Amino acid sequence: QVQLVESGGGLVQAGGSLRLSCAVSGNIFRINDMGWYRQAPGKQRELVATITSGGVTNYADSVKGRFTISRDNAKNTVYLQMNSLKPEDTAVYYCNAEVYFYYAQRAYDYWGQGTQVTVSS
Repeated sequence: QVQLVESGGGLVQAGGSLRLSCAVSGNIFRINDMGWYRQAPGKQRELVATITSGGVTNYADSVKGRFTISRDNAKNTVYLQMNSLKPEDTAVYYCNAEVYFYYAQRAYDYWGQGTQVTVSS
């Protein structure tokens, strides 16, 4: 059983900062890519940032230069540092991890429960 537990969401004023964390637990052989996605009311879920096991990152254009994704492989944890937050960043943020199982010889996608980020103007 694999679980992703997110923390760090909340209410912040425009221009402020928040740091999200997502810890992956369970019978894990290896975690491949990890990432953060978000879904605003009435909109589809969208990619925010991803990071490979080797540390290669990818960002949505809307957050480049403001958000930083990182991971601690020893702790099976991914982080999202969000600076210069804007009201349009308001959404539920979801953590994603691609977990590889040795005996199954394949990877599966897992999602966290989501954490609310609200940016007031």
